[in-house]
Amino acid sequence: MAFILLFSVVKIVPQGREFTVERFGKYTKTLNPGIHVLTPFVERVGRRMNMMEQVLDVPTQEVITKDNAMVKVDGIVFIQVMDAAKAAYRVDDLPYAISQLCMTNLRTVVGSMELDEVLSQRDSINTRLLHVIDAATEPWGVKVNRIEIKDLTPPVDITNAMARQMKAERERRAVITEADGEKQAAIARAEGAKQSAILEAEGRKEAAFRDAEAREREAEAEARATAMVSEAIARGDVNAINYFVAQKYVEAFAELARSPQQKTVIVPAEMGALVGTIAGVGELVGLARAQQGSPRPTSPPPAAPSAATPVAPRRPRGGVPVTE
Repeated sequence: MAFILLFSVVKIVPQGREFTVERFGKYTKTLNPGIHVLTPFVERVGRRMNMMEQVLDVPTQEVITKDNAMVKVDGIVFIQVMDAAKAAYRVDDLPYAISQLCMTNLRTVVGSMELDEVLSQRDSINTRLLHVIDAATEPWGVKVNRIEIKDLTPPVDITNAMARQMKAERERRAVITEADGEKQAAIARAEGAKQSAILEAEGRKEAAFRDAEAREREAEAEARATAMVSEAIARGDVNAINYFVAQKYVEAFAELARSPQQKTVIVPAEMGALVGTIAGVGELVGLARAQQGSPRPTSPPPAAPSAATPVAPRRPRGGVPVTE
């Protein structure tokens, strides 16, 4: 009897727990963790409350959304008892009460939203549920730390429709991305063609400038050569003009020989005729000066140039003309 009396009077409260004390069935005080002594036959332990954070499961339920879509929703809630006396004597079966409170508020919050919002705004649902349930459980001495939506399951037909919608959206984005790529490629090609045209025009401009400069210098050289020839002729030197006439003569025969349409080539009968032609031109120049009154010794007249007479081609047996 002494041992039974001792164990009924001395109470040890473990850490994370609190005991309520009742005197003749009435709550009097709360025992904190540690050793306590009660009045025998008068006081006794009423409720043993867990003061640690607890996790309660919210059962799965079907909820109709604002746009009349049926979804299955469940979740979990984290609670902590802050006042052992209130949690013990103001509500009966605290876990069950909190679970039912979460279910009803979850149905209210989800029912006020459309399906797309329910699927994409879980954080918003959790925040609204936490605010409502924490305010409702405050009189019970319970603090709701957080609420999480664990699963949202729409109907099968809606899931299939969402899959098709997602596929169509992905295809649309792929087409847009491909079109943007082609657009950027076309812009890059056009920019490249523009730069190429600009560089080509710059090249043509530079080439034209160089050609003009070359022609200008060639003209200057030609002018200086002409001036020198004129000065030589003015001094009575005919060799200069003979040189130019002979040069043009040879160039003319060269062009005549290179012509692809020429079938008959005319050449002088003898190469001395070329010199005679040049001397004849020089004599003409001397006569012109004599007529103008400038005295100049005359030279014996050169031999007249012999003209080459083209011979008609003979046609051999093969039918190919031969030039003589």
